Amino acid sequence: MDTTQLQGLIGTLAVLGLLALVALPAIVGVVHDRRVDRQLRRAEERRTSHGIARAA
Repeated sequence: MDTTQLQGLIGTLAVLGLLALVALPAIVGVVHDRRVDRQLRRAEERRTSHGIARAA
């Protein structure tokens, strides 16, 4: 591997690293939203299974 190839590899890794840093907060947000949705769905199922009326 010569110098040009090494520089290309370093550049590619730097771009991929920056992309990961930019995309990470969005991915964490999506995972968090999905978890909250599951918790809300379970709570709603529990409430309906116990016969508790939903407040309007």
